[in-house]
Amino acid sequence: MSKTLILNASAEPLTFIPVRRAIILVLKEKAEIIEEHVEKRFRAANTEVPYPLVIRLVKYVQIPRRFRTIVTNPILFARDHYTCQYCGRHKSQLGKKEYLTREHVKPISRGGTDSWDNVTTACSTCNHKKGSRLPYEAKMYPRTTPFEPRYIAVVLLSSANGVQRRYIEPFVKNE
Repeated sequence: MSKTLILNASAEPLTFIPVRRAIILVLKEKAEIIEEHVEKRFRAANTEVPYPLVIRLVKYVQIPRRFRTIVTNPILFARDHYTCQYCGRHKSQLGKKEYLTREHVKPISRGGTDSWDNVTTACSTCNHKKGSRLPYEAKMYPRTTPFEPRYIAVVLLSSANGVQRRYIEPFVKNE
């Protein structure tokens, strides 16, 4: 836990920063600690400061509203919580020769596109089983509807610990 999640004044996740930088922002009263490590503290000659896990800026910082990205497997898998959207198995439950894949709900060979609203995470077994058929032909439907994630939140989510995840997850899905 060497990074602190920094939230905008609106509670929107911005990025991770080094703990030292987070403490400086808190001491300068530019941020406030939202979540702290229970057992760790920083001590100086005249003061003691909690170890910040999550801080929130006091003033709102304007950021670009949306980042469009190409579909990448790491972000796709993070969006789908590293879980096959057909059988529901997490990557930790896959067999030795199984792995997560990018699966096109409407196959490219049938006119589908490589876009966020047409790709989902599937284990290699389910991907092979569905093949180049449409969901109704294979009688296999994704558990969730594919969507374009908020890029920043998904990237942050892949690096967050349990406490920090609670502040990021509400921002993953587009509203």
